[in-house]
Amino acid sequence: MKLQVVGCSHHNASVEMRERLAFSPEQARDALTKLRQLYPETETVVLSTCNRVELYFAAESADRFPSHHDVVEFLATFHGMDPIIVFNELFERTGEDAIRHLFTVAGSLDSMVVGEAQILPQVKDAYERATADNATGPLTHAAFQAAIRVAKRIANETAINQKRVSVPSVAVGDFAKQFFERFDDKQVLLIGAGEMGEETLRYLIDEGAKHITIVNRRPERAMDLAKRIAGKVAPWEDLTRLLVSADLVVTTTSATEPILTAKEFRQIHHDRAQHPIFILDLAIPRDFEPAIADFAGVYLYCVDDLKETCQSNQLAREREWPKAERIIENETAKFMAELHHRATGPTIRRLKEQADRVKADEFERLLKKLPSLNEATKSEIEQTLNRVVNKLLHPPLESLRDEAHRGSPHGLVDALKRLFQLKD
Repeated sequence: MKLQVVGCSHHNASVEMRERLAFSPEQARDALTKLRQLYPETETVVLSTCNRVELYFAAESADRFPSHHDVVEFLATFHGMDPIIVFNELFERTGEDAIRHLFTVAGSLDSMVVGEAQILPQVKDAYERATADNATGPLTHAAFQAAIRVAKRIANETAINQKRVSVPSVAVGDFAKQFFERFDDKQVLLIGAGEMGEETLRYLIDEGAKHITIVNRRPERAMDLAKRIAGKVAPWEDLTRLLVSADLVVTTTSATEPILTAKEFRQIHHDRAQHPIFILDLAIPRDFEPAIADFAGVYLYCVDDLKETCQSNQLAREREWPKAERIIENETAKFMAELHHRATGPTIRRLKEQADRVKADEFERLLKKLPSLNEATKSEIEQTLNRVVNKLLHPPLESLRDEAHRGSPHGLVDALKRLFQLKD
């Protein structure tokens, strides 16, 4: 049996390289089809996220199994790149290291933000897509189902993903939730339609936010965000009016100067009649002038206000790291033992079948020589032969199981095949 993962991640490749090697869902299906044609005996899963591109391979036999060089050539050809450039960006893991890597990825210990919850659904999607395209098989089923189980163990038995560490998650989960008891009746205003704003919006929707308005200097970006996630779009010129009625404001623009000064906010504050407003200024540099926080009823937080909580939560997660690592090591050892034991299955089966044939032949020969035996005696003789065969097979089979649990049992398997003249 052979297991392999070849790919790149944020650990060893730039974001530009990851973008060039990435697969859309449609491209992943196309890649799986091409790989199945090239290596019909090999099981394949393609995992592609913003932080990693990894190809997992498994096969019962090493025949026609893609080498590291083969994978480099495939990726380079698929994406129209120079193989030399691709080669320098890829890592390779095989056997136990490949399984440990998969478990570590699924358990979010290999993520840019350790403990983030997005990676497990992405691993599931990659596995299910490959299964739907008939690219998986017994080995990848076992590996990815075990990886999902490991990730759930880590989530249930450690606190590694319980503390929020990204700025948007802390902004919503640790700050906004302390201010608001509920979000479904609040007017939410998102200023800016970039990645930070999108992530924050997703967290707010998870908390129940429904009344969302998005403004952006480039209205097409706001419309795209609203179409993909939620909310309605308003023109930038309506910003002042929208600030008068908003309960919660998230601003994440890339402006180099504040988009709202304290002087400009004064009239907005007057029109609000001191109705409380919660503002998350996640822009760098800041979108709202700090003096706006001095107005009554204004609760203004910037990135620096959130960083201390982010760092504290990150430290709390890191303290859980050894516990999560122990789960991965235990599950990896368990999986490899089961895999090695599975590899001995055909040999054990053939050995038992051969022994049963010899026993049946000798029992039949004895009955022909002793035709006068009654049924009780025949049964006793047959049970005696069974016990003898089982006792003779017990030591080699136990040795085979023990070696499988300690590692690869190929040495003893080959010896048993030769000693008992077992045919493949």
